[in-house]
Amino acid sequence: MTNQLLAKWHAYMDKPSEDALSEMLHDDVTFVSPVVFTPQKGKAVAMQYLLSAGIVFQDTKFKYVHELETGNRMILEFEAEMDGKYINGVVIIDFDDAGPITQVKVMVRPLQAVNMLWQQMGAQLEQASA
Repeated sequence: MTNQLLAKWHAYMDKPSEDALSEMLHDDVTFVSPVVFTPQKGKAVAMQYLLSAGIVFQDTKFKYVHELETGNRMILEFEAEMDGKYINGVVIIDFDDAGPITQVKVMVRPLQAVNMLWQQMGAQLEQASA
């Protein structure tokens, strides 16, 4: 299952689509953001964050540099460049035996990148909800 889910995740990241993302997420998925204090629960809110991230990371030279798959977990390290600033992060994806993603946790460094993403994600989420 891991290889299939990883292939679907990469396809989604290459060309973000609401349908592709919805197919991968469990209805009770939890999204853990690097800038939001509490975990965000439920498919609808997780989709808002992940679709907005897909837009924010367009044209940023986003690429995965390391991937680890073990059991029901994938750990994907990424790099990007936004407004001339280096971004390094990790996406930890947990999924159940049937395949749907149950949790997505994102961690980002350095602090300048976190602050920049916080601003850009906030603006994108506000635009998406308008």
